[in-house]
Amino acid sequence: MKAKLKVAVIFNEPNPELYRKPSKKSKKKQNFTPYFEVDQTTPLEDYEFIKRSLINEGYDCYTLNLFDDINNLINDVKKNQPDVIFNFVELYQEDAKLEMNIVGLYELLGIPYTGSPPLALANCQNKMMAKRLLNVNGIKTPPSFLASELPERLKHDLNYPLIVKPAFEDASVGIENESIVKNKAELLSRMDHVFQKFTQPVLIEEFVEGRELNIAVFEDEGTRALPISEIDFTEMPDHLHNIVSYQAKWDPHHESYHKTIPVCPANLPKAIEKKAKETAIKAFKVMECRDYARVDVRLSLDDEIYVLEVNPNPDLTAGAGFMRSAEADGISYSQVLKKLVEMAYARKA
Repeated sequence: MKAKLKVAVIFNEPNPELYRKPSKKSKKKQNFTPYFEVDQTTPLEDYEFIKRSLINEGYDCYTLNLFDDINNLINDVKKNQPDVIFNFVELYQEDAKLEMNIVGLYELLGIPYTGSPPLALANCQNKMMAKRLLNVNGIKTPPSFLASELPERLKHDLNYPLIVKPAFEDASVGIENESIVKNKAELLSRMDHVFQKFTQPVLIEEFVEGRELNIAVFEDEGTRALPISEIDFTEMPDHLHNIVSYQAKWDPHHESYHKTIPVCPANLPKAIEKKAKETAIKAFKVMECRDYARVDVRLSLDDEIYVLEVNPNPDLTAGAGFMRSAEADGISYSQVLKKLVEMAYARKA
């Protein structure tokens, strides 16, 4: 009888005790009508669900929390000898830049793993490097400049409004409603905020008015784009900008979370859909992503496509952007996970 492949679902949550669901008594009253159910699963529950899904697909699967200690990974690999690592590590010692180092360690240990290799993770996380690589390959990104300190005299040739971002974060970290600025005073204030809070360079971009599209790229059948998902901003109130902020992504008690509504597949003219998918696939290849990614773009009011982010190893939570597009393509949740394991294990040969 053929032995089952052993899959280690590896993540890093140093303080899992912080993930507590609020009691009904502690829930805040909201001054808006929520669109989504507020009771969310915790990341730990999500990893357990992934484990059970893979077990149901016929794998010998277990979860491993690194707890910010690389020795936990090394000791586990020696003990359990997994055939494949399903990689969910995004931070180590509270530093997103160390994500690539963890993946590099998988390679040194000789264990195939899901998702993108170290260089792709590093280049995608460095927003200015990503923009340079995309631009030199003919892929448009919003006009921008980088600042490493608050200037005494600020000069630039960008058109307001602008959006101000930390240069080395992902998952919308540091992007809030206040990130959109309309004049020099607001720009300097927001730059100072980012310098103080994140102690890293600041990326300032022209804010592209228009539609926001999420394009999932999957390498299950060659490199292809799945049905495009759109973030519908039509319900966004006037006091909030049409952006997918950190709160819109991760805070179910924030109004923007309930006013950024995904629509998949997006209703787009065929020519624009084709161009958007081709742009996403090209961006995926330029950034040397692997297995799966999500490319976030803005479709401007004059139908130009600007790449905002290339996201390797995107969120695989049920209902999140990548899985939403996969479902629209007729691929079930567990089938996506199985395909990713198969792609990783095929590299072992």
